[in-house]
Amino acid sequence: MSLVTLLPFIVLIGAMFLMTRSAKKKQQQAANMRNDMQPGSGVRTIGGMYATVKEVNEDTVLLDAGPGVDLLFAKNAIGAVLTDDEYNRIVHGIEHDLKTDVVPDDASSLAGPDESDDEAAAASDEKSVDLGKKDEPAEEAVKADEAAEAKTDDEPKKTDGDSDAK
Repeated sequence: MSLVTLLPFIVLIGAMFLMTRSAKKKQQQAANMRNDMQPGSGVRTIGGMYATVKEVNEDTVLLDAGPGVDLLFAKNAIGAVLTDDEYNRIVHGIEHDLKTDVVPDDASSLAGPDESDDEAAAASDEKSVDLGKKDEPAEEAVKADEAAEAKTDDEPKKTDGDSDAK
């Protein structure tokens, strides 16, 4: 057999090896995430339920889903362990103050007001651009209005269904 006939099989085996390797990595990351769960952390189950971890055992997790509602789940049923900010945002609707964390894209907002900005704003106010339709000549506009009024007068008026003719 030549190398050309074996090449497709070698490529196929290599691709299968890489795919199983990435799947094993994902499974290992999920197992580490589940093993690192601590009581008090917020979680999302694979069914989409959000709860707080109350107790972690070897194969099970006791979750607090609300006042007086404790649920026992298998560790494999935990889809994600959430950060405190994410859990509070989703469950309690508490938004983290993002204004303190935002970094401006440019340094112009960090500097004080500048005279050149005021001059540029004044210049842009003076030069307004009209993006609308151009005005028709006055005579054509009057004729168009008269034609529209005449047309509405010729049409029969609509009623609410009560008519004298039977």
